[in-house]
Amino acid sequence: MQAVRKVREFSQAGAGLVAALVLLAGCLSGCQAIGEAERPQSPSQAAGFAPGTEEAFMLDVGRRIYFAEGSAELDAESRQIVLRQAQWLNTNTRWLAKIQGHAQEPGGEAANKRLSERRAQAVYDLLVAQGVDPRRIWTKGYGIERPETDCDPADCPRMNRRVVVNLREEYDDTAPQR
Repeated sequence: MQAVRKVREFSQAGAGLVAALVLLAGCLSGCQAIGEAERPQSPSQAAGFAPGTEEAFMLDVGRRIYFAEGSAELDAESRQIVLRQAQWLNTNTRWLAKIQGHAQEPGGEAANKRLSERRAQAVYDLLVAQGVDPRRIWTKGYGIERPETDCDPADCPRMNRRVVVNLREEYDDTAPQR
């Protein structure tokens, strides 16, 4: 008899414990749902920037595309960045974009200038192929004129093989005459 009573007490206590755990799990899932709803949807929102801003472009999409040494071909990773840029630019049509090509030493100044122009053109071509209005974008090759200097010396050469897509509100003096 005493054994039966102990089993009943344990069952009732167990049922209470189970009910408490179910209640706690429900509260936690409700809190989690609220937390997820309030959680920022993108890095720019987490930093407090509104969608469609230059900061949102830089944080959510990325404005730098890197190239292999001596190359103006987009690799798979770089291509994905440009595709995200195209999608963003097609959504945020108020922005213009200056596509700046860069190169690294070694090599002659003229050769690096041409390479930087080809890199910028590769990004331009893919943006246009993805529906970005070509009147909103233009290219400029800087060659080795504007090297990255705030970097580890071992990383600087790779960082100088880049294209930077900079948003503009109006055309600058490097834009083709419209």
